[in-house]
Amino acid sequence: MTMNFAGAGSAALYWLHSVGGSSRTVLEATDRYTPASLIEATGFTPERFTSGRVAKALAKHALGRARYLDDSYPLFGLGCTATIATDRTKRGQHRCAIAVKDALGMALYTLTLTKGKRTRKEEEELVSLVILKAAAEACGVLYVPDLPLIGEEEVVHKYEAATKLEQLWQGDIPYLLVGTDGKVQKTNDLSGVAILSGSFNPLHEGHRTLAKVAAERLGKPVYFELPLINADKDPIDLAEARRRALQFAGTAPIILSRAPLFSDKAAFFPDSTFVLGADTAARLVAPRFYDNEDVEAALGQLSKHGAQFLVAGRSSKGEFTTLSDLAIPEGYRNMFAELPESAFHMDISSTELREKQGQT
Repeated sequence: MTMNFAGAGSAALYWLHSVGGSSRTVLEATDRYTPASLIEATGFTPERFTSGRVAKALAKHALGRARYLDDSYPLFGLGCTATIATDRTKRGQHRCAIAVKDALGMALYTLTLTKGKRTRKEEEELVSLVILKAAAEACGVLYVPDLPLIGEEEVVHKYEAATKLEQLWQGDIPYLLVGTDGKVQKTNDLSGVAILSGSFNPLHEGHRTLAKVAAERLGKPVYFELPLINADKDPIDLAEARRRALQFAGTAPIILSRAPLFSDKAAFFPDSTFVLGADTAARLVAPRFYDNEDVEAALGQLSKHGAQFLVAGRSSKGEFTTLSDLAIPEGYRNMFAELPESAFHMDISSTELREKQGQT
């Protein structure tokens, strides 16, 4: 991360640098406290210095600096502009605008503070907490502590998706590959690969371990896939897709797709092996996921695209289900292989993890 801040935000920098190893996170931070310094970074003279437009310009400048300093890691630029309590009474509102620019787009967080209810130090700390929230989400941290807001205060979040991500949402392209470096990679062909699909809300050790074990079993790396459209869940909007995709930055590539069904995935990624749990495999052979068409006809289409499935056992309600427990039509059993319990058995529930974080 590289940061430009003006008006407030110094506490965030202090907190970040108070943790050992912060140099691996913060490449550079610049306090744009005088108008000339801020104008130098934004490239224009704003009518109002504390605004979303200024924060976004500062974030864009910060990302450019980050890429110049070290382009070998997932990067983002953060811009903050704020007006808070000072040694004189201000006529206008006390407010802040914080923006984050990365390869997936621009996120903007704005907050109007309740005037006269906090000291300058307290307002500085609140603005700095919003900065940490924005930075944490840019690092793939899905759940952060609630902010100490009062009354009707609200952090308003807006997201402008990168062009490629918007094209995916509109259906102009079938999928995107976001590399380990956090950048959208150019690819027109992902065939013969191994894919582990999920909602990753959140990404947890079970996902990582399954991908690792499957990669060793198959002799090839496993790509994670996040479908924006799901067969039995609500669609994932672009802001949420960004948050979940950023969990993989620096650790693994992630495919963002518009493939709700395995029949869609098989067409997008021919001759590929799909790594899945027994519970998902059970749904794969359930007629309701194919508009009640014949399951064998659906499996025939999967076979036509060369799809294979590596199935791991899954615990549910005290029972451990494996591939042998599933009713797979006789003519299609050769499409399925089992990952033995001795190789993988980990009972981690995303739902339980969200509940522990106070999320639903």
